[in-house]
Amino acid sequence: MSETEKDGERIAKRIARAGICSRRDAEKLIEDGRVSVNGKVLTTPAHLVVPGDKISVDGTLLPEKEPTRLWRYYKPAGLVTTHRDPQGRPTLFEKLPEDMPRVISVGRLDLTSEGLLLLTNDGELARRLELPATGWIRRYRVRVHGEVDETALAALAQGVTVEGVRYGPIDAVLEKRQGAANAWISVGLTEGKNREIRRVMAHLGYRVTRLIRIAYGPFQLGYLNEGAVEEVPPRVLRDQLGRGDKAPRAPIARRPAAPDAPPAKRPQRRPEAAEKPDGPGMGWEAKKRAVAKAKAATRPGAKPSGSKPSAGRSGGDRPAGGKPGPRRPSGR
Repeated sequence: MSETEKDGERIAKRIARAGICSRRDAEKLIEDGRVSVNGKVLTTPAHLVVPGDKISVDGTLLPEKEPTRLWRYYKPAGLVTTHRDPQGRPTLFEKLPEDMPRVISVGRLDLTSEGLLLLTNDGELARRLELPATGWIRRYRVRVHGEVDETALAALAQGVTVEGVRYGPIDAVLEKRQGAANAWISVGLTEGKNREIRRVMAHLGYRVTRLIRIAYGPFQLGYLNEGAVEEVPPRVLRDQLGRGDKAPRAPIARRPAAPDAPPAKRPQRRPEAAEKPDGPGMGWEAKKRAVAKAKAATRPGAKPSGSKPSAGRSGGDRPAGGKPGPRRPSGR
């Protein structure tokens, strides 16, 4: 059993789980003397808290721990991903519904970028999902101005160095051209360095005119409208985030089925069974005839046939005095 399990939870982690900030930022708050526990100001993050402790940040009491929640949000272009902006620019947190709890973002999107941004009330979860170690692909649709060279895009799969900064493998594929000098490119990467896509595209000689994130790991933008926010159901959240090192099972968003999906295969017709004598082990055709004889024998005035139906499958008909058995595949 770990120290946290025996004696409590680290104060910085508790603050992060409350959605106040990341664990690293919480440690900075503590070092600055802005955090107190049960009325005593802390000076070191090496402090464990237990249920019932009263934690305050800047004099405001921390709420009781809430279940972890996650939202998909379509961030519009023109909003900054921060709670307070020194330049006075509008922030996405100012545009969220009033009934939402305090949340933080999983990573960021640039001022002029748009698309899927994950929001959570759990700072520890946000930090974990930001790490490239998850292996989750962040996928974007990028509109560029310039003559696109597909060979140059393919070379990005080996990584690229731009102005001394090394970027990891990038999956970049030309989607379609628009006119003589514009094109849409599909871009996928597993890390999220500051302005990575814009800098790499500029390195190739393209100017990004629109950038939309459409997926973050298993979570998809789907049919969200610009500015809309939708909570991920708890069951889906547990399924996707409680899988350890296993890969996500499926994208989380309603989206149309792939138009090129192959049709389902029909079951092959069952070969005709060879006719066998009536009795135990006889074929299903013989059983069917036996049942028919038994029914005929029970009609008024019918002569006894001398044969009895045996128990077993009847190809879908009901044996006398029994329950209907499993139906034989029809071959359709």
